Amino acid sequence: MRVAILIPSFNTGRLLKTTVLQALERWKDVWVVIDGSTDGSERDAEALQPDHPGLRLLKLPVNQGKGAAVLAGSEALSEAGFTHVLTMDADGQHPAEFIPKFIAIGEQHPEAALLGLPIFGPEAPLVRVRGRQLSNLWAHIETLGWGIGDTLFGMRLYPLPELLKAFRGTRFARRFDFDTEVAVRLCWNGVPAINVPTPVKYLTAAEGGVSQFRYFRDNTLLTWMHARLLCGFFIRLPLLLWLTAKGGNPAKGVILTER
Repeated sequence: MRVAILIPSFNTGRLLKTTVLQALERWKDVWVVIDGSTDGSERDAEALQPDHPGLRLLKLPVNQGKGAAVLAGSEALSEAGFTHVLTMDADGQHPAEFIPKFIAIGEQHPEAALLGLPIFGPEAPLVRVRGRQLSNLWAHIETLGWGIGDTLFGMRLYPLPELLKAFRGTRFARRFDFDTEVAVRLCWNGVPAINVPTPVKYLTAAEGGVSQFRYFRDNTLLTWMHARLLCGFFIRLPLLLWLTAKGGNPAKGVILTER
């Protein structure tokens, strides 16, 4: 098992350097995909490379979306011989101190996708917390309850071959729809899913917090995505019923409660 941390970033300002440094404190192989950023934040990350030989930067010429950035990074990591990728956001929401935990669990379950299950603090916007519940419900239906605890949380450990197979199954999942669609497609492909409770922090503007989430645009994208996935669900229903009859997700019910 050979793991790299993958951090997609678009205009995350000073938080990118902080996130990268925190990741490097826990793991030597950290790859950053600069998704057409225009704020110069990549220069702060580049300045860290002389002291961190495991730090790599990939640059996309224009903004293509989170999913496209993860795909580009995953393809490069696969070519470099890595077997697993741990994705985390560049905006400070995901706890770098959980990197060793994800990797340790992954070593015990290398065949599984480890999906972060968010533990929200009091600062979390209620509209974001409530809104994801609908997406979770639809994913539960689309996978016959395979066991996706949360569809939108981006701190996850993926087996690279399975992640790339999920990407190859669709021409979508290249923007904000990435986290949800890939999770559903992994389930359709029979990949075990393990939910890992993980704290999430929403930073204030004073702390440098940034958000690329656009309520109308991204909810429209998610609505269209679930409509497509629901059609795919009906096509795959016989297979899903067969998998369910065999016991379904081998890791279902494995929710790791240690924080």
